[in-house]
Amino acid sequence: MTASTTELPVPDVRRWPRPARAALGLGFGAASAVVEAALLAVSAVLMAYALAFSRGRRSVPKVVAAGAVVVSRWELRRLAVCFGHAQRIEFGTLRALAYLVLRVPVGLLGGVILALIGYGALTAVRLAWGWWGPGRPLDDIPGTPMIVTYVAIAGAVLLFLAVQGLVGVVALERKVARRSLGPSPLEEYERRIAQLSVTRAEVVDAVDDERRRIERDLHDGVQQRLVALGMLIGRARRAGDGERARELLRQAHEESQRALQDLREVAWRVYPAALDREGLRAALETVAERSAVPVTIDFDVSERPPHAVETAAYFVVCEAVTNAAKHSGAAGVSVRVAGDGRMIGVRIEDDGTGGADPRGSGLAGLARRVAALDGAFTVDSPPGGPTVIVAELPCG
Repeated sequence: MTASTTELPVPDVRRWPRPARAALGLGFGAASAVVEAALLAVSAVLMAYALAFSRGRRSVPKVVAAGAVVVSRWELRRLAVCFGHAQRIEFGTLRALAYLVLRVPVGLLGGVILALIGYGALTAVRLAWGWWGPGRPLDDIPGTPMIVTYVAIAGAVLLFLAVQGLVGVVALERKVARRSLGPSPLEEYERRIAQLSVTRAEVVDAVDDERRRIERDLHDGVQQRLVALGMLIGRARRAGDGERARELLRQAHEESQRALQDLREVAWRVYPAALDREGLRAALETVAERSAVPVTIDFDVSERPPHAVETAAYFVVCEAVTNAAKHSGAAGVSVRVAGDGRMIGVRIEDDGTGGADPRGSGLAGLARRVAALDGAFTVDSPPGGPTVIVAELPCG
């Protein structure tokens, strides 16, 4: 049976601290494990009934199949929101049922550990209330320094063990989902081979596009300047009047300066020298200085990324800023670059009119460049704006 895409709502807690999200996810997981255990019990009865009275023609009733798939979808969304477990794959009824059978004890284990932590915290409050508050000491245990030290050390050890247990439950939750609902190793290898084949073809296309752009810049810019320079020099040589020849040579000198500036612009667009000498931050500051619209840069990268990642991040920002200046009518562009040594995230937002086409040659070329590094590239540009371009580039 084809998997349903129905999803139950889950609170949006992506901005919460990771421990808080994990605790909430385990709490939801424990509650859902109870519901899933009841669902599995009812499903077992219904499947036995169907097997007995349908003579083997339909062993999984439709209501059981739909319920198992919906609940499994909900669990995957919980794992994604609370634990950061990203997994997108279609699965059938039997795999969904197998996943629920395996995750119910894991979810209940997480609930038991959370309950023990809550009980320990309540006991600590009661002890403190009896020792230093107006209440009676718990179980008539006196609050002597020796007993307080003993209880504090024992509580810290038990809390450490409980937290480690929760970490293990989170790992088990993700592992069960990956093994039960994820692709097999052969499917993963086939998907990876297909992705690499597509990426290789896209890289070849991107290189060809880049060559055509360079040729176009040289032909429409530098070449026209040099033609005009040659004509001015030729007219100066044929001029009979010395004053006229000097004026033409002055114009030729100015044209040579403009041709040199155009050549530098082309070379800078092909590859900025500052990227090698001073790194990504300096290269992006150069982009901001050259931009026709104000650009603010927020750069927070703990260590310098690999050269290929720096280059891709630079061209993403450069192309996005250029598009904002030329096509969106933006009054300002904000650039955010953040990285922790494993991943570099680039986010460019402008306040223009929006409507950018991700399939356009410029943005499509950036998507291919990012894909070549196993990165992710998204464009969100609704009519009326704002346009937000996000690239995530792995450093490993």
